[in-house]
Amino acid sequence: MSSENAALSSRKLTGYEFYHRILGSPKYVVAPMVDQSELAWRIFSRRHGAHVAYTPMINSKHYSAVKNKGFREANFSILNKEEGNPKIDRPLIVQFCGNDPDQLLKSAKLLEDHCDAVDLNLGCPQDIAKRGNYGAFLQDDWDLIYRIINTLHLNLKIPVTAKFRVFPTVEKTVEYAKMLERAGAQILTCHGRTREQRGVLAASFPFIVLSVTNSSCSNNQGLADWSKIKAIKEAVSVPVFANGNILYFSDVAACLEATGADAVMSAEGNLYNPAIFRPGLLSLANSEEKEADSSPNEHEPQPKHIPDNPSTKTSPRLDMGGTRKFLSEHLPIADLALEYLEIVKQLKTPTEWSAIKGHLFKVLRPGFVKHTDLRDRLGKIPSPKAKPN
Repeated sequence: MSSENAALSSRKLTGYEFYHRILGSPKYVVAPMVDQSELAWRIFSRRHGAHVAYTPMINSKHYSAVKNKGFREANFSILNKEEGNPKIDRPLIVQFCGNDPDQLLKSAKLLEDHCDAVDLNLGCPQDIAKRGNYGAFLQDDWDLIYRIINTLHLNLKIPVTAKFRVFPTVEKTVEYAKMLERAGAQILTCHGRTREQRGVLAASFPFIVLSVTNSSCSNNQGLADWSKIKAIKEAVSVPVFANGNILYFSDVAACLEATGADAVMSAEGNLYNPAIFRPGLLSLANSEEKEADSSPNEHEPQPKHIPDNPSTKTSPRLDMGGTRKFLSEHLPIADLALEYLEIVKQLKTPTEWSAIKGHLFKVLRPGFVKHTDLRDRLGKIPSPKAKPN
């Protein structure tokens, strides 16, 4: 280990130093999703362009309980030595929810050696979060949020980050973000919807033809407000990840341009299209036509890339009328589904049947529109009694 690397490993990196040196200057991020951003899906998503992935939300009240070892293994398996493994599951951020600083710290301490950062969920708008007083329902108690983040910031070996929702006004949203930064959050992920918005567009995502590139309007439709994310980015000094309205690859660039954010996080878009962070043929052709007019900045840190899976390499480039293109950048949905299932099969860490089934329904949804019999058959498949060899 070089003297520089030894020095880095002996201290906790913060802000942009953490973003560049540990996370690798990521642009494409897989969101924390309950029962959906599990280990197999994280590996799968990284193969198809994601730079960083979050675990599903983990309830710190249960995870910190001494007697609840079964819950711990089910939510993050340490025994199998796969989750958080630097060879297959990094960069990784573990997300916790909760309202008790001590419980959150105890839970985070258990996993700080198995991830790159710990995230506090301040964005869940569901009724279960309201009953448990966590997620977006903590946003009315800024003192408590400050104490939670500051406790983690001062006592963990790794950074703490926060994912949150906006308030109705940009002024209160910005003040909220600045408070999170003062408390010690080293990355702020802003979901541009309010607590009351549940993301109407997501339900019909695959069949929306209109690309969402101007999202500061139509609040009654559940659209995320990118203008508030932009205001946050201009007001804080730590990296900002933007979340909301990412339906297609073209929306990623539009969001980065509109908000100035350091990265874009995708949830529903990633679930329906795990290759959402890979450009299609038209995007590739347009970008390559500009190569002669632009050159990369060699001083700017570039994102780390997970090595390609040999079985999923893209087709070779061909010269087509002077413009280079890929024959097929994205695999057919059936091939994507089979690749995901192969990852599930190869892992020692079990994948919940509910997660597997949920992923298949979403990835294969375009095909199920025509082949409704296959959709019905998948729905009737019972949970296997044992993981196949």
